[in-house]
Amino acid sequence: MRRRGLLTTGAVAGFLALIGCGPKPEPEKPPVKPVPPKPVVKAPEPEPELPPIDVPDTARVRLETTMGDIVLELNGKAAPITTANFLRYVDAGKLDGATFWRAMKSHNGGFVQVSTSGHRFPPIAHEPTSQTGLSHTNGTVSMARYAVGTASHEFTLSVGDMTYMDAGRDPEGDNQGYAAFGKVISGMSVVRRILNRKIAKTTKPGGWDGQMLEEPVTIISGKRI
Repeated sequence: MRRRGLLTTGAVAGFLALIGCGPKPEPEKPPVKPVPPKPVVKAPEPEPELPPIDVPDTARVRLETTMGDIVLELNGKAAPITTANFLRYVDAGKLDGATFWRAMKSHNGGFVQVSTSGHRFPPIAHEPTSQTGLSHTNGTVSMARYAVGTASHEFTLSVGDMTYMDAGRDPEGDNQGYAAFGKVISGMSVVRRILNRKIAKTTKPGGWDGQMLEEPVTIISGKRI
């Protein structure tokens, strides 16, 4: 005789089977990491338009240097864009404290190079010698550049015949030459002395090996005359 309230072995097995058929609890989900917002990137502001400069047919600029004065005569009629750019630096006082830092010597002369001081103005359109009719002869003032249209704040003074710098003389490159825009009319002896100054034995990274002046020559002031 079985006692009431007790389950048989078969009943226990069936009960356990019934429990096993029930729904399984869902596994816990890992917490969701918050996604940080993307930084807002502002579009670069356009370069402010520069006020126009009245470009005369000719303009003269005196460079007072620590080695003597050099007087330039700029040809605004033949090269108005390049002349206007140079006069903008002069009028802004950016030739004051500028330096002759490079002297490229060749068998018949060479050139010296200047970098102006402070903020640079936007680069200018290229005026090749094939357009202006000018040439890199002795005393020529010309803009330094990398690619066409990058000239801005550096210029060179030629010593001797440097006509290889004219447009059409370098078929392996862009063949556009450099933008001549004036001449030295006084002080070529100063330019030659700068060219013949001592060259630094070591060159800084990115410099011109064998062309960096050991002691750059400072322009005390550059003014229109």
